[in-house]
Amino acid sequence: MRKSMYVPLVMALVLLSAARVVSAATPASEAEMEARLKELYPSTRITAVRPSEVSGLYEVTMGRNVAFTDPTGRYFVFGHLFDMKEQKDLTAQRLSDINRIDFSQLPVQDAIKTVRGDGSRKLAVFSDPDCPYCKGFEGELAKLDNVTVYTFLYPLESLHPEAKGKSERIWCASNRAKAWSEFMTMGKLPNGPKCATPIERINQLAGSLGINGTPTLILQDGSLIPGAASAAEIERRLAGKVAPIKAAVTPRLKGD
Repeated sequence: MRKSMYVPLVMALVLLSAARVVSAATPASEAEMEARLKELYPSTRITAVRPSEVSGLYEVTMGRNVAFTDPTGRYFVFGHLFDMKEQKDLTAQRLSDINRIDFSQLPVQDAIKTVRGDGSRKLAVFSDPDCPYCKGFEGELAKLDNVTVYTFLYPLESLHPEAKGKSERIWCASNRAKAWSEFMTMGKLPNGPKCATPIERINQLAGSLGINGTPTLILQDGSLIPGAASAAEIERRLAGKVAPIKAAVTPRLKGD
């Protein structure tokens, strides 16, 4: 669905106006600015401050979020910063960097393990058995060779009320990888006794990682691919060929 271009355009104009307003303000070092903001907003978890690409504005990292402020710390702009010449979404790239996940810390014992080929390349997927996009994504993952895929069952009950029950039956199957594959490709659910499942722990894990949709793919380098990606795109990312992030909808200014 194509988003309205009004909000990004207004955001770009606000950033430019803010830069003019604060141009006469006294600049501060990153350390000074971070100390100032922590004093002003003691309840906010400010993790990093650095000058932005716009003169007079600082980029403020707050956990997994990014905003921009003037040297006084009084005025904040929440939104994405665009490089119009390069047609890049600079904030999206920054968010991708700061939201990397330590793959080695994922509780893979709570995931369904599927090995193809030598299994040397590792991926983690948060997936919902009743998510149609997840079913299509499984077809793309099946095209990859020499991978180990850890599937975390993440039923979104508000959208798919029956998904949790199906996830439980798949997890309790004697061969989880086979049960998952058969359900996602043929709609066949295993029959078997109930057992303890990690679904509640996975819900908590997803929340702590900021994952709120399926499918979500995590590469071994910690980067995320939200939504269904093609096998070709995954192969490109696995090879370390990361293209600059462009905006899904780049605001257009008069003269473009």
